[in-house]
Amino acid sequence: LASAALATLAAAAALPAAQCAVAGGSDAGRDEAIVAAVLVAKERLRSWRAPSDEELHRQGLSELQIRVARHDGTEPAFRNKYWDNHEAGIYVDSVSGEPLYASTDKFDSCTGWPSFVRALPGTELRANTDYNMGFARTEMRSPIANSHLGHIFPDGPKDRGGMRHCANSASLRFVPVDEMDAEGFGDLRRALFPNHKRPEL
Repeated sequence: LASAALATLAAAAALPAAQCAVAGGSDAGRDEAIVAAVLVAKERLRSWRAPSDEELHRQGLSELQIRVARHDGTEPAFRNKYWDNHEAGIYVDSVSGEPLYASTDKFDSCTGWPSFVRALPGTELRANTDYNMGFARTEMRSPIANSHLGHIFPDGPKDRGGMRHCANSASLRFVPVDEMDAEGFGDLRRALFPNHKRPEL
């Protein structure tokens, strides 16, 4: 059974993600403002210290979230929170809250996991090579919390750089665009969604 599950994961990871539809677009002209906003968010986390697994559990993270983010686990394809999420907003680290991805860079990879063409400009992911599946893969980890996010594959949309960041929903928390200001990401909202109108109270 374990071998069959690994085979399924390997097959899903190898799917030609570039053949599926891309959601959103990338405006290179906004990148400088995005970088500045990400740096502001990072500065707020300067004094952040990694909590224990027990503390994370008390904060409301599930066993799956802790296992994936802290212990390099993998969640099931097509049975996770964000693989089919099409709302506008950003994805932050589920442990630290650091901003990692934007919905504007998310696309349908047909793999069953949230997929992005890149991380947010200004977010320098850590990268390692692992052989857990029997072949070399590039693992990506968040820069501040060092959470296991997933893996990077060179089969993303060619017109968006050709890369696919295959992430685990369990390592992410989605912040809808209408809630970004309240969570301290106002600058990032203005950079990513300059035409968005906040709902009147």
